[in-house]
Amino acid sequence: MNNNDQATGSTKDVVVAMFFISLLFFILGFATWLNGSLIPFLKIVCDLNNFQALWVTFAFYIAYTVMALPSAAILSRTGYKNGMTLGLGIMAVGALLFIPAAKTSYYAFFLLALFTLATGMTLMQTAINPYIVCIGSRESAAMRISIMGLFNKGAGIVVPLVFSALILSGIEKYSDTALAALDHAGRLALRSELSSRLVYPYAIMAAGLLVVMFIVHFSSLPELRAEEEKNQPEVTKWGVLQYPQLVLGALSLFAYVGVEVIAGDTIGLYGRNLGVHNYTVLTSYTMSFMVIGYILGATTIPKLMTQKTALLFSAVSGLLFTVGVATSSATDTGIAQAIVGWAGVPVVPNTVMFLAMLGLANALVWPSIWPLALQGLGKYTAAGSALLIMGIAGGALLPMLYGKFSDAGNSQTAYWVMLPCYLMIFFYAVKGHKLRSWGAGQRRLERVDQAG
Repeated sequence: MNNNDQATGSTKDVVVAMFFISLLFFILGFATWLNGSLIPFLKIVCDLNNFQALWVTFAFYIAYTVMALPSAAILSRTGYKNGMTLGLGIMAVGALLFIPAAKTSYYAFFLLALFTLATGMTLMQTAINPYIVCIGSRESAAMRISIMGLFNKGAGIVVPLVFSALILSGIEKYSDTALAALDHAGRLALRSELSSRLVYPYAIMAAGLLVVMFIVHFSSLPELRAEEEKNQPEVTKWGVLQYPQLVLGALSLFAYVGVEVIAGDTIGLYGRNLGVHNYTVLTSYTMSFMVIGYILGATTIPKLMTQKTALLFSAVSGLLFTVGVATSSATDTGIAQAIVGWAGVPVVPNTVMFLAMLGLANALVWPSIWPLALQGLGKYTAAGSALLIMGIAGGALLPMLYGKFSDAGNSQTAYWVMLPCYLMIFFYAVKGHKLRSWGAGQRRLERVDQAG
């Protein structure tokens, strides 16, 4: 990847890369947004409270922190294309682990399967995000990532509907009231029956991942050329930490992924708590708004809107929608009626609708931060990508914080945890992405580095 930010190959190379990367983004979205439906499902199967159920997000997203640096090391040896292939294989292993988990209904097995699945996804993310940034011009990187986001979040619309149709049919049979009417043995039998519904879908997922793995391996997907690593700054002891735009970008991604997961994965639990009858498909609402946001990004960046402006819009709208979630009515459906009622979509309470609309606020954060954070990193691009991937840990920790506040008090006011996250994104949009040194602190680091 060079400092001139030129395309890495011919137009044909870019088109081929976009085709395969879009397929991989769809797969990543499919695996990721299953969690939104899986959380209330496992809450029933394993008899969990909100905090315990949100260990699903912790086990899944903490893999991005634990495995990001190993993934960067693997990519330095295998290259991007082989790294994508290996990531798909690891994901297939994770999907297969759901089978013994479903057979035993043991929660720890589910968490292990999720961690393994996310390990493969970490390797994939570490490869495909810088790949899609560097395969073309830097100025249009957010546009390309927005197009990829359409596939990722499009999968997020499909997944809850498929999950609901295949696995959650007749879910009323497993309601809290129905389970409470049974003795201990009866509850265990009913939960085991529900858990076994996961076996077939995850076996099919594993087979599909293996098929795609072979397709990618034998494809004409171009590899980024080694000669693009010339004329770059010398590697120093302080590595990527000398770049404030990267470090602050990683912190912003931490905040962003946290609120994205809260908006996408807790909406089902929240709807269930409020008595919304179609709570199993509410993740599709959030993902639909994200798709709208990605369409806006793909059609307006960079011609009508810069990446910086898109990020600022996301931060401000996120702040406003968060206030709406935490303060609007839990019974009135007027806002939802005005926005989606005309389309025949089942309406939801205003507070749930604002939570879904955070999908629109979140859509352009990821595609805007990546090119801004990686700008000027040169030889540090792979390591910088790993650091940004580690920011995905926000999806592990912040939903847990929400779950703790939700169990301790009110599930609606617990959404205030998102407000400081959007303030961090706002700071990065206004100032953080412009910083190129740590000032006096950076000079001290350089002196210590030279002395060492």
